[in-house]
Amino acid sequence: MPIKQYRPVTKGRRISSVQDFSDITRFEPEKSLTHNRKNFAGRTGGKITVRHKGSGHKRLIREIDFLRERFDIPAKIVSVEYDPNRGARIALLIYKDGVKAYLLLPDGMKVGDMVMSSRTSAEIAPGNRLPLEKIPVGTLVHAVELAPGGGAKLARGAGVRIEFMAIEGDMATLKLPSGEIRRVPKSSAATIGTVSNPDWHLVRWGKAGRMRHRGIRPTVRGKAMNPVDHPHGGGEGKHPIGMKYAKTKWGKHALGVKTRRNHLSSDRHILSRRRGNKL
Repeated sequence: MPIKQYRPVTKGRRISSVQDFSDITRFEPEKSLTHNRKNFAGRTGGKITVRHKGSGHKRLIREIDFLRERFDIPAKIVSVEYDPNRGARIALLIYKDGVKAYLLLPDGMKVGDMVMSSRTSAEIAPGNRLPLEKIPVGTLVHAVELAPGGGAKLARGAGVRIEFMAIEGDMATLKLPSGEIRRVPKSSAATIGTVSNPDWHLVRWGKAGRMRHRGIRPTVRGKAMNPVDHPHGGGEGKHPIGMKYAKTKWGKHALGVKTRRNHLSSDRHILSRRRGNKL
């Protein structure tokens, strides 16, 4: 997907860019595979629990099939669609028995291509889904399960992929897009190929109005507030925060603080952290 820029007739247009939707073949979603999206605006019980969320354009949730449990039944891609809830493109599949489903479109695939999910054997081609033990080492995969039958959890974003590095015993070793190296059961399923729309991260939103359409409200700097509202607040004119480390609105450490809980059971499966730090 190339990135499109308009002639800069306004200040917002000058620094912004948009997606090129030339790959989209259908502009209305399959009604039977959608449901309404409830907007909670970052609130739980009426209280703000996640700041800077709210408003946004009305959307429908497209029900993506992350399990793909219709084994050994060929399916045909009949349309490529835009999903406002994610950066990747989605594909509408029609199985040989007439069942319809949505799939994360692998990069390079188009209308008319065939895909299949299997537990035993299938062609090693983009879009096909197999257990990791049935996929050659070194293959690029996405939509990987953390546990067999749990549905795709890893590498579902636009343009991402996972490098399948090795199999040792009952576990497969993967290198994630973040650089983290971890193990998952070799019977976990994965889809071959890279997720579509790799240029998604190059879009420049350009102005606050486009962010509001996405449901993201403005963020005010702490140093622009009063002392009663933020630890960074107060002072005359522009000034540094005046402390050894940045703090959150509630006085806790900010910027670079690890948020992962200690002693999680899954720690034993992480061989290398995303910054290369060993456990």
